[in-house]
Amino acid sequence: MIGSTAFLAVTSTKIFRAAIYLLFSLIGIAGLYFYMDQEFIAAVQIIVYVGGIIVLLIFSIFLTQDSGSDMLKPQLWRSIASGGAVIFGFLFTWLCINEFALDSIKPAGNLGTTRELGQKLLSTEAGGYILPFEMIGLLLLAAMIGCIVIAVKIKNDSQMNKEATL
Repeated sequence: MIGSTAFLAVTSTKIFRAAIYLLFSLIGIAGLYFYMDQEFIAAVQIIVYVGGIIVLLIFSIFLTQDSGSDMLKPQLWRSIASGGAVIFGFLFTWLCINEFALDSIKPAGNLGTTRELGQKLLSTEAGGYILPFEMIGLLLLAAMIGCIVIAVKIKNDSQMNKEATL
């Protein structure tokens, strides 16, 4: 299912449908995390990517003036180059998996409980990760403001052109 929705996300000609296919692909990845008994990572996947990034993406699509129109067809050389990149990535991943015995890889240390991990992520002391969380929040805020400014500016310019022709 994940592969089919990911394929549909990159081949769809409607931008909104592509975002919805990406949503289902990310939900499928969270399902894989649940299947591997990694509930915390699955919850983070759903909260951050499904709940945050996809909502931001869909909001940005609706702010543009042509959200329901078809996307342009890619040029032939771009399709060939992207197909080559996909084949190269697949072969590289396959070679890496066959070269290294992934079953013998163990975590470097005890990861601890979810509570300990959460306290470390939100710690302001040495080894804490509160600063990257704050920086990502500011980056998402800047992206949202930028989308709004671009959408409003495009709308205002097109409205002025229509009013000037009348």
